[in-house]
Amino acid sequence: MSQTRDLIGVAWSGLTARKVRTLLILLGPVIGVASMVGAVGLTESAKGALQVQLAKLGTNLIIAQAGGTFGSQNPTLPSDAVRRVDAVSSVTSAAATTNLSGVISIPVQGAATYYEAFPVPVRAADVNLPAVLQVRLIDGRWLDAADSQLHLRSVVLGSGIAKQYGYLPGETRTIRLNNTNFGVVGVLGSVPLDPTLNNAAFVTQWAAKHVFSTNGKPNELYIRTRNGTTQATAGAIPTAINLGGPDQVSTQVPSNVLAAQAQANKTLQKVALFAGLLVLTVGGLGIANVMSISVIQRSSEIGIRRAVGHSRSKIGAQFLLESLFVGVLGGALGALIGIGVVYLVSSLEHWVVEIGYGQIPIWMGLALLVSVIAGLYPSIKAARLEPLETLRLG
Repeated sequence: MSQTRDLIGVAWSGLTARKVRTLLILLGPVIGVASMVGAVGLTESAKGALQVQLAKLGTNLIIAQAGGTFGSQNPTLPSDAVRRVDAVSSVTSAAATTNLSGVISIPVQGAATYYEAFPVPVRAADVNLPAVLQVRLIDGRWLDAADSQLHLRSVVLGSGIAKQYGYLPGETRTIRLNNTNFGVVGVLGSVPLDPTLNNAAFVTQWAAKHVFSTNGKPNELYIRTRNGTTQATAGAIPTAINLGGPDQVSTQVPSNVLAAQAQANKTLQKVALFAGLLVLTVGGLGIANVMSISVIQRSSEIGIRRAVGHSRSKIGAQFLLESLFVGVLGGALGALIGIGVVYLVSSLEHWVVEIGYGQIPIWMGLALLVSVIAGLYPSIKAARLEPLETLRLG
């Protein structure tokens, strides 16, 4: 027992006596384990954030768009497309929008040249669009039936374009759509499932038809379905809209994009894990290299210990214990750094922290295994040194 304690003490002293060398040896296991813990933790945290976002936004929103044929300009859906969609039994609500081509939105005098070159999308929208999107107004109100009945020239800004225009909550603001002034009555909150709406300006269907002389036909529908019927409903909507006719209708489920993003994160996790294993392997080679050099540098120490009666096995065990200590310390430090990185990034990105604590012992065990295997050759080399040979090396 005393001999074992002495052996451990000598091995530990061998590491602490050469701090810079020990630090260099530790880098491989530390970086390898940290990268693996971070890879799993960050991708799982990002996935958890996506799952929370999906649960909040819902996975039952469908966007239907007019497809048109080749060369068609600004294709539209039938004017009664919403009524046709509402007839589908699994649909709970629907709202139409129309992209108004040729309408230039100008927030201030003197900005016409810029916004003619970089036009802001202007859309005519139904009064129930925010309810279908399940998005609140962050300021003011949405367009309502009174705007159409009283022929009011009201406009609602998306959250992104409101920021670009420098709109202040509650202020009285007028913007110009072509040559007609419209009063800003509200700002729509961010729409994660369709970010294009964040940079659009919205007017009533009446304004689109009578002020901008459109035909009143929509080209995009936002549809909510009963839970569990989204994919089936998305397949049925084109037929419900075109009634088997030649008009092309495409549908998409925007929540599928978030789900695909989560799957992409899993692929990224595998790549990062492979990179961590590669770092561990390279670190193992570094351990073998540095410890082999250390055997030569410490040849006089080995010679003295052999001269006073230490066996080959004890010399070899000392160097093997040093590599074992490197694996344990490197794995523990790497795990702590990896966990710290996950918490830091998750707090910055507002993610839900997800760390696979059950997997951490596996990564630490790999670091220990690589370190011990890497230390085998130096320990055998040290054990084979004869006292007279150490005089030559020293």
